[in-house]
Amino acid sequence: MIMNHKSLISFLLFFFCLGNFSVQSEIKLPCFINNGMVLQRDLEVPVWGWASAGEKVQLEFKGKTYNTVTSKDGKWNLKLKPSKAGGPYQMIIKGSNSITIMDILIGDVWLCSGQSNMSFDMGTVADKYAKEIVSSENSQIRQFIVKRKYGFNATPDVETDLGWQSVNPKTITNFTAVGYFFAKEIYETYKVPIGLINCSYPGSPAQAWINESALKQFPAYYAKAIEYKDTAIVNKICKNNKRITDKWYNEVQQNDKGLQERWVSNSSDNYNDWGSLSMPDFWQGAGLKNITAGIVWLKKDIDLPTSLAGKNATLYLGNIVMSDSTYINGHKIGFVSNRYNSRKYLVDGQFLKKGKNTIMIRILSENAEGGFIKDKPYKLDIDGTSIDLSGNWQYKIGITSKPLQRGDITNFSYQPTSMYYGMLSPLIGYGIKGVIWYQGEGNCGNPKEYQSLFPVLINSWRNEWEQGDYPFLYVQLANFNPAVNEPGESNLAALQESQSMALSLPHTGMAVINDLGEWNDVHPSNKYDVGKRLALAAQKVAYHDKKIVSLGPTFLKMKIEGNKIIIAFSNIGSGLIVKGGKELKQFAIAGADKKFVWAKAKIIGNKVIVWSDKINLPVAVRYAWADNPQGSNLYNREGLPASCFRTDK
Repeated sequence: MIMNHKSLISFLLFFFCLGNFSVQSEIKLPCFINNGMVLQRDLEVPVWGWASAGEKVQLEFKGKTYNTVTSKDGKWNLKLKPSKAGGPYQMIIKGSNSITIMDILIGDVWLCSGQSNMSFDMGTVADKYAKEIVSSENSQIRQFIVKRKYGFNATPDVETDLGWQSVNPKTITNFTAVGYFFAKEIYETYKVPIGLINCSYPGSPAQAWINESALKQFPAYYAKAIEYKDTAIVNKICKNNKRITDKWYNEVQQNDKGLQERWVSNSSDNYNDWGSLSMPDFWQGAGLKNITAGIVWLKKDIDLPTSLAGKNATLYLGNIVMSDSTYINGHKIGFVSNRYNSRKYLVDGQFLKKGKNTIMIRILSENAEGGFIKDKPYKLDIDGTSIDLSGNWQYKIGITSKPLQRGDITNFSYQPTSMYYGMLSPLIGYGIKGVIWYQGEGNCGNPKEYQSLFPVLINSWRNEWEQGDYPFLYVQLANFNPAVNEPGESNLAALQESQSMALSLPHTGMAVINDLGEWNDVHPSNKYDVGKRLALAAQKVAYHDKKIVSLGPTFLKMKIEGNKIIIAFSNIGSGLIVKGGKELKQFAIAGADKKFVWAKAKIIGNKVIVWSDKINLPVAVRYAWADNPQGSNLYNREGLPASCFRTDK
């Protein structure tokens, strides 16, 4: 069997991390205590592992020797004396066998956790940050990725495919983008090694990251967590999940006329039986009113001059809902199975010819929301020439189907305790500087619950780590969804409000990014500013720089004077400003009937005066209270935006 480099590394790590369980007499270490690791400076760092009960274990590190004896359950644990930043060092651990760990750095370790916006890697935004990637070489910034898996019972170790990696142009594509820009900013400021432990899972809600004991105050979640500890129940549900999804996908695939009749290889120029759609759009918006789910084939012809024929190209197809198989002149050039990853397909020049070239896309969607997402790039770039692909496309339906009933399928990755036991718990105790957290989309359905759920998560993690109230820094969710014309309710704004309430906990910090989102993408591509704003929070909370302004204007209190409401703020920095205009926007005001209307607002000193000619006796003000508060422009002079707020709690 021939292995590529990545496969060989995974193979060796698997046996290094897991293989020794079967040989009880040998010392075994957790996967993250390994070559290239970063240890937390200025802390009594725990190092642990397993061996036979009663075995003597000796550890040598930085000229000091530590000794212990394995307990009855086969576990041993040592604490290293605090060290200043530096390295590289080596560590030797001896028992019946000897393990040498090489290239160890001592610096600051940050646990990066949450859902997909934390998982979102640099490879996904390689075009946007090409210069950053080329110049990324830095052996002082490293990452350890915890392999994604769920679980409902305690396990001794995590899994990993890559181990610890230092950043360079080849490895950076695996780095969490938010984590990388955060680490880069911290490193450039303090010049200490930075270790990132990337423990994140797309879509996961907060309750998935909390242990069963801490969930007792949420009875429904606690009951589910206890139920799923029974592996027989989990296995039974897994079989049912597979039965439902296999049945739907098999029927759709087997009955797709496009595959049966080989439309992709049909060289006929007769498109008379193909309809016409204007793209980008969803099927329903483009006119396919009767399709509820299934497969639609799209094709578009483009003409290439001799000067462009035979040259390598890049095809950009924005985001497609939900999976696509894409062909040019009958040759398959790409496939993506979800709606969230942008499509960027490299096209070999041998597939492009002079004259007519046909792009054909087979789109499969589990529901009626199939098609192209608007305001994304749809183009073919060849040798400096960009060919716009928006506009008229021809279509033909491969098959219509009833939607796949996702409500009948249990996603275990979203269930209470699943991420805690599957990914987090084996890490607990490893010395860290703190946590950076980017999550909340998975809890937008119940924003009020997040007011209590999120603090429980923070407090339970801190209690288990036994490192005191270490810094816990988090990202408030970005703006998302189409902008609205009138003031109204917003679950996203309510979730943002719940997130801001966690600032009442000690040593917490928040990055406000309601100006960095994209209305059509829950994964905004600007991760640089997210990481930078988290780094500001770290400088304030973790590194105790009192001069740092880490937040934008934050609602403090209100006072009613006649037909006006005067709003006072904290975190004003060196002053309030209107960014990019003369008038403040996204302020709304209401009287006793709580019917909000758009308001006028003006900065007077360090306060904002809000009023409307329609409201004589105002009682409440809201700011940026929407999924996408387009045009919200209250900032401090440090360039940080005000968080959304409401006074009518």
